[in-house]
Amino acid sequence: MLIAGHYYTLTIHRVSDYGLYLVDEEEAEVLLPNRYVSLAHKVGQTVEVFVYHDSEDRLVATTEHPLATVGQVAVLKVVDKTVHGVFLDWGLPAKDLFLPNRNQSGRMEIGSFYPVYLYTDNITGRVVASSYLKGWISNTELSIAPQQRVEALVVTEMPIGFRAVINHRHWGMLYRNQLFRPIQIGDRLEAYVTRITPDNRVDLSLQQQGYDEVKFSAERIEALMREGGGRLALHDGSTPEQIKAVTQMSKKVFKRSVGYLLKLGKIKMDAEGIELI
Repeated sequence: MLIAGHYYTLTIHRVSDYGLYLVDEEEAEVLLPNRYVSLAHKVGQTVEVFVYHDSEDRLVATTEHPLATVGQVAVLKVVDKTVHGVFLDWGLPAKDLFLPNRNQSGRMEIGSFYPVYLYTDNITGRVVASSYLKGWISNTELSIAPQQRVEALVVTEMPIGFRAVINHRHWGMLYRNQLFRPIQIGDRLEAYVTRITPDNRVDLSLQQQGYDEVKFSAERIEALMREGGGRLALHDGSTPEQIKAVTQMSKKVFKRSVGYLLKLGKIKMDAEGIELI
């Protein structure tokens, strides 16, 4: 059975004037329109496609990739409004994503971006969006652990930092005083779980902790030095602001990483900065 909002690897079954008909293992059939067909496509071959409903509510396939699929969160732009809801650009030129009025947590304006969750409507079978993230994102039962690397989607800016959705499932917090590079709403970031509190609040960092953090930051410093001709005008006397501007890391991490590189004999340091050996 083919369900809208998912990727499938399907077999090319037959050719028509409108495109290729693809089938799954149960012989369920869906059309891949001509605009996605190439001369390389042959009957019997398999092709990975995304399945969704077109503007006439027919199930169709595409080789294009939307910005999000069912069960995921994305920050999408409102491109149109009707009396029934708004339409979002989800990366498929042939069809915008519908967000009905009942799923709007607040007023939504054309041209603005909003975090939304995608799901399959039980009645119509169509993919729709909801801006009520709390109905889908929860920390009641966590599937993550401290030190784990995760994907974080930035969805809200707060005085203390940025709230993010972790792996499309949980809430996490990136604290402003621990950020060493600019981020904004809609950014998808590689982050690390630094702490889980007794009430399941999750703290995140963009840097690895402990030895892994030092090793990663040392590699970053080496790369910056190569880009700068083998030298970096930073040293023990550089201010935290100077170090942050150049390396996007704290002075503490910078010093530990430089010490690591000195110990390995990869660099030397003088009053003007550090240099690759």
